[in-house]
Amino acid sequence: MGALGHRIGDVIVNIRFGDIGHEGTDMRRLRNVKIVATLGPASETREVIAALHNAGADVFRLNMSHGSHDEIREKHRIIREIEKETGGAIGILADLQGPKLRVGVFEGDGPTLEEGATFRLDLDEAPGDVNRVCLPHPEIFAALEAGASLLVNDGKIRLKVRDCGPDFANCEVVTGGVISNRKGVNVPDVLLPLAALSEKDRADLEFVCELGVDWLALSFVQRPEDVTEARDLVKGRAAILSKIEKPAAVERFEAILEVSDGIMVARGDLGVELPVQNVPPIQKRLVRKCRAAAKPVIVATQMLESMIESPMPTRAEVSDVATAIYEGADAVMLSAESAAGDYPLEAVATMDNVAQEVEADPTYTQIIESSRTAERTTVADGIVAAAREIAETTDIKAICCFTQSGTTALLTARERPRVPIIALSPLVNTARRLALSWGTNCIITDGHDRFKLAVLSAARSALSEGYAGPEDHIVVTAGVPFNVPGSTNILRVAPCDERLIYASDPE
Repeated sequence: MGALGHRIGDVIVNIRFGDIGHEGTDMRRLRNVKIVATLGPASETREVIAALHNAGADVFRLNMSHGSHDEIREKHRIIREIEKETGGAIGILADLQGPKLRVGVFEGDGPTLEEGATFRLDLDEAPGDVNRVCLPHPEIFAALEAGASLLVNDGKIRLKVRDCGPDFANCEVVTGGVISNRKGVNVPDVLLPLAALSEKDRADLEFVCELGVDWLALSFVQRPEDVTEARDLVKGRAAILSKIEKPAAVERFEAILEVSDGIMVARGDLGVELPVQNVPPIQKRLVRKCRAAAKPVIVATQMLESMIESPMPTRAEVSDVATAIYEGADAVMLSAESAAGDYPLEAVATMDNVAQEVEADPTYTQIIESSRTAERTTVADGIVAAAREIAETTDIKAICCFTQSGTTALLTARERPRVPIIALSPLVNTARRLALSWGTNCIITDGHDRFKLAVLSAARSALSEGYAGPEDHIVVTAGVPFNVPGSTNILRVAPCDERLIYASDPE
């Protein structure tokens, strides 16, 4: 093991890891939950991105709200270089900005709005004052009704609509404070007639799909139609992840989940548009529904917020990360902590350490297994459930699943087995997308047209990656005929010794 000393500002970060830049570097994680790290000014160099991956980042998030296309392209290039050198599959998630609703500008310094005062929002572009300001979004006025709430600057200022028309809204100040130029506006009570994709988002979508990202995160999702619109534009080039950040999305979650490939519980905006005490139970419900649907779910926002400026997290933050892991989330995410903070490597290492500690807790196993779904309606459901049962009741070292589309691996991950999942696929895009899924250790393998060859490949992979020894056994699942997505229909308990495989199946 080598060590990296990396200076960020005046702080030296030391992370230990295997030598980067060599084929076959051992990148096996000692946990099942995945870590998503956002890249930004604090983590844009090759040295830091490599260190983040070695510290535990499985997926890198590219925030399309910040950075030019050239900067995004360079980060993408660096990640793919590191992927090639480490020999593993690294996922890349591009997060679209979505529509941004903001007030206009004010004369001089922003005024202070007093509680109980009247404040008007309108379409007049003249600079605002203590009585009014421009809100350049006629679609908001078209949807507003008396009694609706408007939240400014992440909810620090709260307004209630008294009366409104097609170009104005007269409001009462419920919670006052200083209001300043171009602060964001949330409208929690109303389904806004806005598409989830702005013109910028459409351009960004095409750019990142051509670039070759694995996941595309959609902001401002309110209805399933927002997801299907994006899917038509993506044309299969990336998996679609819907960010749940608005009350309307919570209300229609089942329909949104059905048309999405994955979900992000974006707790920041949810906590603005809903009472903060509503967010934890919503998080728990959404995580369970995603697991039942065998679709990856990320818990995001402010998980280690204090580590933007501190090398140590608070105890409450550690408990927050642990809670998401106990709930069964596929991944936990760092935003500003890894993108713009002073301690990006420590933040990733902290998440990695918390995950290892939680997953070693017998209570974790009890919670995960007690929440296992019993809804199995297909042959593939039965095969992966049987694989998990066999693995846990006998001395099996790993479950190896061959997958074209990733479905078999996702179904296996839903079972949350106690043994490692080795997902083998001839498709690099499938392996990269599975980097977001709980417990999946992704290996890119040759395509096979015979099951015996698949078993041999699985045994060799389990041995070479250190999941099993020559005397051990594995469970292998696959679909026959091969190369037909969604056809999982065969299971075999196989030795890792190639001689025994040939002896039992000489054909």
